[in-house]
Amino acid sequence: MPTLKDTKFSILELAPVRDDKTIEFSLKHALELAKHAEQLGYDRLWLAEHHNMDGIASSATSVLLGYLLANTETLKVGSGGIMLPNHAPLVVAEQFGTLATLYPDRVELGLGRAPGTDQVTMRALRRGRQETEDQFPHDVVEILNYFDDPVPHQKIVATPGHGTHVPVWLLGSSLFSAQLAAKLGLPYSFASHFAPRMLQSAITLYRENFEPSKYLAQPYVSIGVPTIVAITDEEAQFLATSAYQRVLGLIRGQSLKLKAPVKSMEGLWSVPEKMSVDNFYAMAQIGSSETVKNGLLDLLEQTQVDEFIFTCDIYDTDKRLENFSLLMDIKHSI
Repeated sequence: MPTLKDTKFSILELAPVRDDKTIEFSLKHALELAKHAEQLGYDRLWLAEHHNMDGIASSATSVLLGYLLANTETLKVGSGGIMLPNHAPLVVAEQFGTLATLYPDRVELGLGRAPGTDQVTMRALRRGRQETEDQFPHDVVEILNYFDDPVPHQKIVATPGHGTHVPVWLLGSSLFSAQLAAKLGLPYSFASHFAPRMLQSAITLYRENFEPSKYLAQPYVSIGVPTIVAITDEEAQFLATSAYQRVLGLIRGQSLKLKAPVKSMEGLWSVPEKMSVDNFYAMAQIGSSETVKNGLLDLLEQTQVDEFIFTCDIYDTDKRLENFSLLMDIKHSI
C-alpha cells in the first residue's frame, strides 16, 4: 500500500482569469505559482491547453511554458496537455524539442485527443488539417519518433527535437488513451479533476494491458484532483463557491472567469445543476488539512496511483498559494 510520502505531488495549472483582474495578472500569477511549487518541492507543474474560454489563459501552452522555464530553475514543467488533434506533430516536436534543448531534463509533453474547446473553435484551429478516426495513435508515434535519435535516410528530422527524448505522457478521461498508453508503454494521467466517472476502469485497463517499453518499465498513473485546502473546513467550503460558480458557468455556456466566493450557493443553482457540479467535482478534496489528508488517504487506498496532480480554483491568489503549501504540509505530516 503506497503512502502519501511515497506519492508524487504535482500541479495542473489553467492560469485562471479572475473577473476583476487582467489576463496579464493571470499569466504572472502562473509564474508566481511555479516558483512557489519549486520552493515547496512539487514534482512537476503542467499547463492545460484550452481555447476560446475567457477564464483560462493557458491557450498558447508552449509559449507560456517557455516563460515559466526561463524564470524557474529546477521544476519540471510540461503540458497537461497539448490537444494533439489541433496541431501538426512535427510542430509540437519542434516546439517541445526547442524547450528541452534550452532547459534539459525539465520539459515533459502530455498529449490529449480532445479538442479542448467548442466545435466552432476546433474548426478554426484545425483549418486545412484532415483528421481520420485513428489519427491520434499515429500522431503520438510520429512525435515519439521525432524525439528519438534519427535513423539513416530519415526524410523528416525535428530540429530542434531529435535526440531530446522528451518524456511523453498520454492523458484521457475515457478508456481510449488508457489502452493506447498501455500498448505504447507510456505513463498515463487520468483527467479525474473534471471527468471522474471512468477513473477506476481506465486505471485497471491500463495496468492490466501495460507493455514495458524503452520509455517505461512498469505502469505509472497520475490522476487529477481538485483541491480547496484552508485552515478550517468552513473557510474551505466558502472558498470552494468560486469553483462551483465556475463550473456552473461551464454548464450554462457562460463566462468561466473566477468569481468571488459567496456565503451560500442557495438560489444560484438549480437541483440538477448542483448535481452536475457535484459529479464534476466528485474527486475534489475540500476542507481543512486534516479533512483533506483523510480524503487523499482514502483516494490513494482506492486507486493505488503513483501521483496526484492537483488543480485549484480559489479566487484570492494568496489563499490559492496557501492551498498548495498546505497540501505539501499534508504530504510531509504522515
